[in-house]
Amino acid sequence: MDTFCAGCGRKVQEMKKITVCGSLRFQKEMMEMAEKLELCGNCVITPIYPVRADKADYTDKEIEMFDKMHREKIKMSDAILVVNVAHYIGSSTKKEIAFAQALNKEILYYTDLVSVMEEKADS
Repeated sequence: MDTFCAGCGRKVQEMKKITVCGSLRFQKEMMEMAEKLELCGNCVITPIYPVRADKADYTDKEIEMFDKMHREKIKMSDAILVVNVAHYIGSSTKKEIAFAQALNKEILYYTDLVSVMEEKADS
């Protein structure tokens, strides 16, 4: 049975597992894009959003574990989505991109996807 994108109605060629990467300051954009990608038939893996008020409330071991688990998410994925609002990519995200490239993962960029979606909306 064919699957169709709930957002645009196009036939989904192949489901991808996509891990979202980027600065947590872009949490809203990450979740909006994750929703769009899932509605198009992809399995989207999002980062953990710290619940403590300040990053300083976490121990170095806890932060190290978050980083390790995020790398594991990248390993499981077919691709990563870099949420690079206004083309911003921080140092941690650059490391995640390099890690994904070393594993031959597809790299998708938020700014590229937004441009494509805007073009389709205009046509």
